[in-house]
Amino acid sequence: MAVMKVIEILANSDKSWEDATRKAVKQASKSVKGIKSAFVQSQSVVVNDDEVTEFRVNLKVTFEVK
Repeated sequence: MAVMKVIEILANSDKSWEDATRKAVKQASKSVKGIKSAFVQSQSVVVNDDEVTEFRVNLKVTFEVK
């Protein structure tokens, strides 16, 4: 039987939500081992002068506790 833990991570990117998600998982993997999945709980953007300037994601990252 595996024991799993879920943490919440916020990340941003000036390119896309997908890029923000990749950055979040990559950064989390530096200190959390055994990441099994990431669920994008919410997405948002920052708008400046009628232009989208930043993409934000709120992730739930699941990893195995050993």
